[in-house]
Amino acid sequence: MMPKRSVGDAAVHGRRVLVRVDFNVPLTADGTVADDRRIVEALPTLRHLETAGARTILMSHLGRPEGRRDPHLSLRPVARRLSSLLGRPVPLAEDAVGIHAIEASARLQNSEFLLLENLRFHPGEEANDPAFATQLAQLGEVFVEEAFGSVHRAHASTVGVPRRLPSCIGFLVEREVRELSRLREGVERPYVVLLGGAKVADKLPLLESFLGRADALLIGGALAFPFLARTGAHLGATAVETGLDAALERFAERAESAGTRVVLPEDWLIEVPGAADAQACGAGEVPEGAIARDIGPRTRDRFYAELRGSRTVFWNGPLGRAEDRRFAAGTREVLAGLTGLAGYHVCAGGDSARIAADLGVDGAFQYISTGGGAALEFVQGLELPGLAVIADA
Repeated sequence: MMPKRSVGDAAVHGRRVLVRVDFNVPLTADGTVADDRRIVEALPTLRHLETAGARTILMSHLGRPEGRRDPHLSLRPVARRLSSLLGRPVPLAEDAVGIHAIEASARLQNSEFLLLENLRFHPGEEANDPAFATQLAQLGEVFVEEAFGSVHRAHASTVGVPRRLPSCIGFLVEREVRELSRLREGVERPYVVLLGGAKVADKLPLLESFLGRADALLIGGALAFPFLARTGAHLGATAVETGLDAALERFAERAESAGTRVVLPEDWLIEVPGAADAQACGAGEVPEGAIARDIGPRTRDRFYAELRGSRTVFWNGPLGRAEDRRFAAGTREVLAGLTGLAGYHVCAGGDSARIAADLGVDGAFQYISTGGGAALEFVQGLELPGLAVIADA
């Protein structure tokens, strides 16, 4: 895609700069930030604005309050963590719009910051309500899109505001576009895609987007169950998505025509009722009452053999029930194998970054995206509304 206007080229000194950030971070039970990676990733843009003398107004969502004020989803913990990271106070406005937001933004001096309260406390945010977008836009003079994780949503803060203000992208979004574009344009081959997780119905468009583009699709986790069930594999008590036979038949035909190898598990680690430890069995030989929970050792070896000859790898989704230590080995060992391989390795989507960090294999990747659905849609080649609305450089 064409490069977008960058915050590095914007005139911001003394101006109120409205920045859409993605501070939708997990919180602990006692109300502190559990993982500040998304906040940290935005710091280069925030430091630039601070040094340039901007009056920076930050806006973000947190969780799913469904358009109602929920004190448990206040951005106050985020304001505290951001204040600590920046080494200066970042006050939290009582609301995202209205008199309190207007007065707080008017008090800002050069190089100071203000964080607006949760955008999704207002139904107008997700509805892309023009009146709500206008209220937000009135707080600033320049708009910066720095929430890559939200650019696939046509919301008031991601589409409505940049239509009303001079707009550009921040350094994080700039980097996301640059790095993920390497999976769309001029990909160095062999290109291997490693996909896990669940919900084939949701991920089938993503899988289909790689046909003809990737040399091999390695499918693990619950994502593989319907593919195997279609071939008559016996999966015991494993829950399998149904109603996908026709779609999977078309997918298999398209994969063969496109020349993309689809590699499915050859064995599983299974959970057997009454047994404390995992047991191994063939991919289509899960005993009655047992549940497939992780790819087995033969599958790990097969997947690694495919990865060993690659030059580009994209990974999304665990290959088993990675949150359970008994069934984390498949994901951990396959990804750990990437560490010693040359090439460009990308992790993106959903909880994949957290899983990689929890398993200690995040060092296997040259790039870990902050985007969930946005990263997956971008890699598919879809147009993202929050990027489309920003003018090209």
